[in-house]
This record gives sequence, C-alpha cells and structure tokens, in this order.
Amino acid sequence: MVGPEQNNSGVVRVQDTLTNLRIQDGAAPAPAGPLTLEDLYRQHRMRLVRLALLLVDEVATAEDVVQEAFTGLHRNWGNLRDAQAALGYLRTAVVNGSRSVLRRRKTARDYTPPHAVNARSAESLAMLTAEHQAVVAALQQLPPRQREVLVLRYYGDMSEAEIAEATGISKGTVKSTASRALDALQKIMAAR
Repeated sequence: MVGPEQNNSGVVRVQDTLTNLRIQDGAAPAPAGPLTLEDLYRQHRMRLVRLALLLVDEVATAEDVVQEAFTGLHRNWGNLRDAQAALGYLRTAVVNGSRSVLRRRKTARDYTPPHAVNARSAESLAMLTAEHQAVVAALQQLPPRQREVLVLRYYGDMSEAEIAEATGISKGTVKSTASRALDALQKIMAAR
C-alpha cells in the first residue's frame, strides 16, 4: 500500500534526498572498549556539522555550532552518568546552538538594510548536487521548527521521541509539525 506521503513526488524527493545524504554519511563503526570524547569527535563530527549546516545554511557557522557542542560536552564529561547518552547530548546541543544562531541572525537582519543579500557560501554549494541544492533552498523557506523537525527526521534519522527530546517539544507536536512541513515543502517544490 502506498502511504499518503508517497503520493506526491515533491515530498518523496525531499525525504529521499535527506535520507540519501544521511546514507552517504554512513554510520561510524562502534569503538572497542569504553566510549571516549575523542571517539565521538572522530566518528560523529562531520555528520553533526552537516546536520547543523542543514539548519543554519553556512559551513563556518555550522562548524562553530558543532565545536561549541563538543566544548560543552568536554566541560561536562565527568558529570555524565552514561557515556552512551553523549551523542544525544551533542545532537540536542547542535539543535539548540543552531536555534541561537538563527535568533541572532534574525535580530541582526532587523538592523541590516533591506537590500543586503544573504547568499550561500561557495563551500556549502559545492557540497550539494543540484537536486540537493533545490531541497536545501526549499527547506530554508520553512519556519525554523518545521525545518528542524524535517532535518532531524530524515537527515538525522531520529525517531519522533528522539526529535521531541532534542527539540524540547512533545511527540505529538513533532508529528504534526513534520506533516505540516512536508505539505509546505510540497507546495514550495511544486512552485519551482
């Protein structure tokens, strides 16, 4: 049986593109022995940078957000009850850091002349194919919460419960936000 989200090629393309990006990143092999901060950094840094890039749309800023997340984890490493929870902490920190960046951007935009152009960096464009660029451009037109939920779901491959925990919203809100976001993306992609 074909699900409702598969009936529209625009929505399927968004889901497939984000899923393909996640698959291209691949899963890092689990380290032998106890998990260390170095292991986390080596295995998950680039994937977290790409996650942040999809949220903030700027390579240098995404790298800064991830670096701050790892710095925060390093400061609190001794207080962790379960080292396996560290990846969840990092994801949450990246989402929250990305939100902060977007809030600061919005505030800065209020003081910028209206003719200023917010162009993508050459590095971020080089990382994406034409289809990926179209999906990322469409994602940037969504409200921040909708963009976060879609990126975490299809790129981050997170469950509704994990997204709810990372974003601080309920599972029901995650589900309804994802549905509204996919509908909005469908309209954006159809208009292209």
